[in-house]
Amino acid sequence: MKPATEPATLTSATFEDLVHEMLVRLGEDPAREGLTATPERVHKAMKFLTKGYQEDPEALLKGALFTVNYDEMVIVKDIEVFSLCEHHMLPFFGKVHVAYIPNGRVIGLSKIPRLIELFSRRLQIQERLTTQIAETIQKVIEPQGVGVVIEARHLCMMMRGVEKQHSAAVTSSMLGSFRNEEETRSEFLSLIHQRPNGI
Repeated sequence: MKPATEPATLTSATFEDLVHEMLVRLGEDPAREGLTATPERVHKAMKFLTKGYQEDPEALLKGALFTVNYDEMVIVKDIEVFSLCEHHMLPFFGKVHVAYIPNGRVIGLSKIPRLIELFSRRLQIQERLTTQIAETIQKVIEPQGVGVVIEARHLCMMMRGVEKQHSAAVTSSMLGSFRNEEETRSEFLSLIHQRPNGI
């Protein structure tokens, strides 16, 4: 029989056990006042920050589709995004701009930020996040086209590695008319870079 003080094996360890072990390996004392509740807090935080794994993006959008006779560009811009980089599990954050041209159906406007949150609450890379948002909208409502641009800062670059404090990554995914028609793409990019009071 194992001694009561022996650490739990990986398969039987709780999330809290693993955080406790990490603190020990970092050279900390998990019993000191500031850290006694840290394993539970980290577990709760990580469950929240990765809750997107338990959500269905297509079901989210299908619950708010409306038939309309409108075929001009719909843009929702400057949507705040926070996610965790899958390489270092450090945050990246920024803004997402989404546009689409309806083809008989539109999405309830609040569902676009919800879709972004759903995908961002997973371990991510910015490039995949960008394409997941665009491809899901394209698949569910089959618009004439979809454009998504993300501008984000990554703490894995700012706090470690190259330690560049003011660098930002910009990614885009253009589908349908946004890919095929330069005028459509240019209109989208122009509109998302207008100042808020210039809309």
